[in-house]
Amino acid sequence: MLRWIALVAMLIAWPALAQTGRPDLVLTGEITGADHQTYKLVTFDVPAGVTGLSVAFDYTGRENRTVVDLGLLDPVRFRGWSGGNKKTFFISTEAATASYLPGPLPAGQWTLLLGVPNARAGSRATYEAKVWFQRAPAPPPVALARATTPGWYRGDLHMHTAHSDGGCVTGDAPRAPCPVYRTVLAAQGAGLDFIAVTDHNTTSQAQALAELQPSFPNLLLMTGREVTTFQGHANVFGPTAFIDFRLGSGSAPSIRDLQRAVKAAGGVFSINHPAVPSGEQCMGCGWTAKDTDFDAVQAIEVVNGGNEKALGGFEGILSGVPFWEAQLNQGRRITAIGGSDNHDAGVPRGQPSAVGRPTTVIRAEGLSSEALLAGLRAGRVFIDLEGARDRMLDLSASVDGASAVMGGVLKAKPGRTISFIATIAGADRAGLELIQDGVRIHPPVSAKGQFEIRMGRRQTWVRANVRDAGRRLLLIGNPIYLSPAT
Repeated sequence: MLRWIALVAMLIAWPALAQTGRPDLVLTGEITGADHQTYKLVTFDVPAGVTGLSVAFDYTGRENRTVVDLGLLDPVRFRGWSGGNKKTFFISTEAATASYLPGPLPAGQWTLLLGVPNARAGSRATYEAKVWFQRAPAPPPVALARATTPGWYRGDLHMHTAHSDGGCVTGDAPRAPCPVYRTVLAAQGAGLDFIAVTDHNTTSQAQALAELQPSFPNLLLMTGREVTTFQGHANVFGPTAFIDFRLGSGSAPSIRDLQRAVKAAGGVFSINHPAVPSGEQCMGCGWTAKDTDFDAVQAIEVVNGGNEKALGGFEGILSGVPFWEAQLNQGRRITAIGGSDNHDAGVPRGQPSAVGRPTTVIRAEGLSSEALLAGLRAGRVFIDLEGARDRMLDLSASVDGASAVMGGVLKAKPGRTISFIATIAGADRAGLELIQDGVRIHPPVSAKGQFEIRMGRRQTWVRANVRDAGRRLLLIGNPIYLSPAT
């Protein structure tokens, strides 16, 4: 969904794309000694419909002490100046590389502003500027991978900052809107690989994330939003352009209209805390949208950090698991995820941060927004309720030479015996709990986590949980879907 994500690491993402995509424009020229301490204007045309552009700039002559600084003007205003500290930059309607201003990109003549602090007499150097245009409705650029190795990556997919209702105590000040960097620092301290900052109905946090990303090379910063309506809340991961949340209005008459807008924007749609009561205490907090197209729902937040201390804890009356499993039992394949829903990145002395509790763990081809969202869509996900750093849960199944892993589909003829293997790390294998179609089952399980299930005549699903010795839930797994073969 989003080709996943939009504009959160613009400074880094677009140089990576520039290596592989053909530029729309290549601007070249010469710097000579006559340009010493002058400004050169390099103009180019931006067509209508462009929603973002990136520039990769370089020049020769450094051995002769030639120095070229860089800035940008659009047809109306000054858009930024990075001097000599950046070879690449990006701007879009919603976010921009630090040093540059986001906002609409008017069609017309734009200008690369080249400042030449030094060019020795008689010297000659050349410059080259590659320019890429992003046009709607093309998907937004993805953030550059923090890592390209396939693996399990741990993150938090639901958190709030000063860009909505996140607050914290900073220094001597009383509780105040909490800056984005406090959430990022808390995530780094929790040992997470990625976070999605999902402020209510806005993506203004994208600019702050873009500025912070270069300082956190081992933590992928993703922009999302919590679409907050009177009929429920849903996280949308990926796009940063406006999505109308005004359900019941002429612009968004129903939840299906909103879902269509998310799909058109390339976003992932994930229902949040569906079992929370909706009323005057928290209007719209529970999911009450009766015309929901569940076939257009990619994920459901079955565990919310705000419910940890509620009646019954994570398995109490506010658990989203029954809501999710009801959709699975109707034949849908929707991924279960968790999120801290953290609103306070401050950490009381001596207490652990709420960030990353629970942790959503995604098997992905690399640590990039695109790869993580692909893993989420595929159901290669388990939830670590305590946010431990070493726990692991996976499930695989095989029959007649075919196989599937957690999130996948396996076809088998009725009556055939399907072999499963549950892989567990960081927890006692004795705590393995098996669930089929929402009901706990008790097949014999070997010391290596192997068990068998006979295929019936209808579609079914099997998943695993892990509990500790006190029967406290630690890990929640997603299903393998079994389909009868003809």
